[in-house]
Amino acid sequence: MKFPELKTSRLKLVQVNEEHVRSYFEIMSKYEVTKYYGMDSLRNMDEALKMVDSFQKTYESKKGIRWGIVIKDTDDFVGTLGLNNLSTWSKKAEIGYELHPSHWNQGITTEAVKEVLRYSFEDLELFRMGAVTYPQNEVSIQLLSRLGFSKEGLLRGYLYQNNQSHDALIFSLLRTEWT
Repeated sequence: MKFPELKTSRLKLVQVNEEHVRSYFEIMSKYEVTKYYGMDSLRNMDEALKMVDSFQKTYESKKGIRWGIVIKDTDDFVGTLGLNNLSTWSKKAEIGYELHPSHWNQGITTEAVKEVLRYSFEDLELFRMGAVTYPQNEVSIQLLSRLGFSKEGLLRGYLYQNNQSHDALIFSLLRTEWT
């Protein structure tokens, strides 16, 4: 099963592998990245390697796909995005993403998410894309809104991070709403 590498005008969306572990750790060890992520910051390279290995296992089990976001011009690995809770049988998934702070506010996440939505709705023929975020994550909420996602409601105590449960908002975008 060949991993679906995707491209946009500025980005390559690639399979995350061992060559990306250090860059992934540099992103996911930053509190400003994981503050609203739903998991604690990574503490060491071994944790990063385990996460990268889990991406491969999740893909092989067909339960999700995680792409690395690479800038075409520089070949810099700057984040990841992916489909979680993927079910091609029931035509749905949830999208999630993170980006190194030095690349925030450049439209990179929007560009990457648009391409993954295209792939999800056209190639995988999914019908529903969900997204879960902290109510305080205004930047992510704005991104989802710009892309046409609708807020469905509050998931009480849904995310566990920093030794406590947190509420989350659930958003969705249906293929019939996607343009």
